[in-house]
Amino acid sequence: MSTGRDPGLQPERTRLAWRRTLLTVTVVSVLAVRLAATGGPTGALIAGGTVLVWGTLLVLCWPRGTGTGPARTGGRTLPLVTVGTVVLALLGVLLVLRGLG
Repeated sequence: MSTGRDPGLQPERTRLAWRRTLLTVTVVSVLAVRLAATGGPTGALIAGGTVLVWGTLLVLCWPRGTGTGPARTGGRTLPLVTVGTVVLALLGVLLVLRGLG
């Protein structure tokens, strides 16, 4: 009887899930910047906010997605990624409401 824990493929699935999250955020950010680029000053502000949120999520997701270790947020990575995702969604809604999309 073995006392060690066999995680199976869980670590790989977790890394892949974080990579998918980062890829999705990157694609959404690129599309938002592309849409906001034609919106004048308001579009530039939205694009800047999108890039800021994307950079923050990149820093949060990269260590977990590459398997180089847990993020250095003291266990708050998932709530921070959730907040970042909600902010990106709100910026997208703002783009649509302002008629930039």
